[in-house]
Amino acid sequence: MVEQPNDSKRVRTSVELFAGGGGLAMAVHRAGFRPLLFNEFNARACETLEASATRTLGVDGVKRVEDTAPQPPAEGQPAPLYPGDVRDLDLSALRGGVDVLAGGPPCQPFSAGGVAKGDEDKRNMFPAMFKAVRETRPKAVICENVRGLMRPSFAEYFEYIQRELSLPFLEREAEVAWQVHDKQLARELAARPREDDDDQRYRVIRVIVNAANYGVPQVRHRVVLVAFRADLGVDVDAFEKDVNTQRFSEAALFRSMRDEDGPYWRNHPEVPGRVRERVRASLPKVIKEDDYYPWRTTRDALEGRGTDSRLPALPAIDLDLLDRRTEQAAALGITDHVGWPNARIYKGHTPNELDRPAKTVKAGVHGVPGGESVLLLDDQVKDSGSPDGWRRLHRYLTVRETARLMTFPDEWQGAGPRGEKMRQLGNAVPVVLGEFFARAVADALTHVGQ
Repeated sequence: MVEQPNDSKRVRTSVELFAGGGGLAMAVHRAGFRPLLFNEFNARACETLEASATRTLGVDGVKRVEDTAPQPPAEGQPAPLYPGDVRDLDLSALRGGVDVLAGGPPCQPFSAGGVAKGDEDKRNMFPAMFKAVRETRPKAVICENVRGLMRPSFAEYFEYIQRELSLPFLEREAEVAWQVHDKQLARELAARPREDDDDQRYRVIRVIVNAANYGVPQVRHRVVLVAFRADLGVDVDAFEKDVNTQRFSEAALFRSMRDEDGPYWRNHPEVPGRVRERVRASLPKVIKEDDYYPWRTTRDALEGRGTDSRLPALPAIDLDLLDRRTEQAAALGITDHVGWPNARIYKGHTPNELDRPAKTVKAGVHGVPGGESVLLLDDQVKDSGSPDGWRRLHRYLTVRETARLMTFPDEWQGAGPRGEKMRQLGNAVPVVLGEFFARAVADALTHVGQ
């Protein structure tokens, strides 16, 4: 880890585009940034930001604004929320006052689960992100997106995205094809010296991440782009080395489970002996040695064993009440922790295991391919058709459990019906992952006196 000077009194500022349910916004706030503006197009997600702002974003609420050229709020004032198309915004009034511009442009154009039209898809919002960079001139940019950007069919366009972020002020004209603009950028980058006083150039770092390696109880492969304005003099090589340094590992999880009284089982004394035996029997015979922390598991998340605090364990869901949700909610007394009936397991639709990180949380509730919304339980019933005479029970994950897997705080309140809340979570950035990158950015800025 790069040693950084202490600058705890500095309050930095942020702008959050494509805020969704607030995952990256919460992360940036936790890293010490004061929000100057939120933008989100989806009506339900805007309601979520309003409902959760005071508890999770550290601001005195958010205030919807219709002004497409919003002014920065004074410290202590509600943060403006523009509930419309980001392409209509003019952020010039914020120029010079933004430390970090953050956002995850809609991923459907590049997602394996979407139409995958890439640049041709009208939902591609990278151009709007670069427009915001030109208008605000932030010190740093954090941009998260799906690993689909790394697919061979998108490789050239992804390289173009990085070049455009490097030289955002060399703007693409409306009638110019991106391939032509890409050649212009490449020529300019080759001819332009790497001057430290160049305030119209950004140093771009690309990081391919598995969220589990950063303490998220979920296997989630993503791409994070971080850019620093060149005139600030940030040591991008040191930054890149730091953020690529792994902190958590699967091998460390296996080692913690290897012994009958290993650390993992001591953290979960309620796990039945038969479950411990089954998990231990499934471990590889040779486990790599390393100095990392163990991957967090689904059981860790549901029992409240996160990376930075101890939450109460979520109450058990009564499987007999899955189709009587009002009774469930009254009995449990915790919001969004309600079971759902008719979960299925079949070939190609396999559930989450409690003692592994969860599968990637996706933007759906029922019919999500792969079984990502289904949880396999410790509970079992006799079944003569099973090899060992027993069948393990399963159910759908609750919204609150899914939020835990995304490392959202329990204070988060999603707006809308269950499917909409799950959509917001599936599209979000895990808070712990976003906070790691936001803190790394803050440390890098501190190191150069910004």
